[in-house]
Amino acid sequence: MGPLMIDVHGTSLSQEDKELLQHPLVGGIILFSRNYQSPQQVAQLTSEIRKAAKQPILIAVDHEGGRVQRFRDQFTAIPAMYDLWRSSGESLATSQQYAYACGYVMALEVVSVGIDISFAPVLDINHISDVIGDRAFHHEPQAVASIAQQFIQGMHDAGMKSTGKHFPGHGSVKEDSHIALPIDKREKSTIFSTDMVPFTQLIQQNKLDAIMPAHVIYPSVDADAVGFSKYWIKDVLRNSLGFDGVIFSDDLTMAGAHYIGGYVERAEAAQAAGCDMLLVCNSRKASIEIIDNANLVVDNKSEQRLAKLVAKQGLDWSQMATNSRWQENVEVVSSIHELAQK
Repeated sequence: MGPLMIDVHGTSLSQEDKELLQHPLVGGIILFSRNYQSPQQVAQLTSEIRKAAKQPILIAVDHEGGRVQRFRDQFTAIPAMYDLWRSSGESLATSQQYAYACGYVMALEVVSVGIDISFAPVLDINHISDVIGDRAFHHEPQAVASIAQQFIQGMHDAGMKSTGKHFPGHGSVKEDSHIALPIDKREKSTIFSTDMVPFTQLIQQNKLDAIMPAHVIYPSVDADAVGFSKYWIKDVLRNSLGFDGVIFSDDLTMAGAHYIGGYVERAEAAQAAGCDMLLVCNSRKASIEIIDNANLVVDNKSEQRLAKLVAKQGLDWSQMATNSRWQENVEVVSSIHELAQK
């Protein structure tokens, strides 16, 4: 698997899509709402992607729930993660039960249409961030870790690996890294003892299979945003925390990545910092520019890590309706919506 994760334009593949999929640097595809019409159509698309690639490829989607759920029609509506806490009567045990059901249903449905991973769960704290907000499980780090652990267990039981984001925590800085470069000026000790707690605990529990760093600068720790920082990725994640899973860059076309330079410079910097796979989303120009000009390598260690994220295909979509475990968990998920509206 190559180090680039790119996207495709529509609900089926163009000739240009097929050519890009065969490039040795391309090892992943991320799907968006524009790629979706129905479960049957997107299952056909993922099959077409694998056939066209002629090489191992990882297919991903952002399908956390709440505001960030790419497939809507016929898919179960997954609530925003903070609604699990609000709907539970602020019971940690009930929130965990809800989280398991949401993780299981989300993952089973996504895997059933040929997708390997959803970039979930969000391990940020619901504090002041506009872009995080109710995407987070809770406003306290220990509760985030406890509830997320059950969401991940549900994902794992459905055959999907987990991706914790946005390391070491995006919730305590207001700016949205899609449109700005957030700078979190808190002390290093505060960041490590609060925001990083869910990541640290879940790594220790061997629950996190992959991590996505934040496009945030923490100047008390390092001058670079996390996804471009050797200190954060190699010294903290790999060495101090002992994390040996996949590290994805966040989208290199986001405003939070602009300070590094052009698309080529961003891709090279992210790989040099230690990212295994580099996301380049919603810009065909950027994808081609990086493929044509960036000095990137296909790293054997990264390939081995990435291969572990490929989902074990179980049910296909046509079998879902007769699966009692899926039905039971869908009922739980539906009850969360009802309680959240009261």
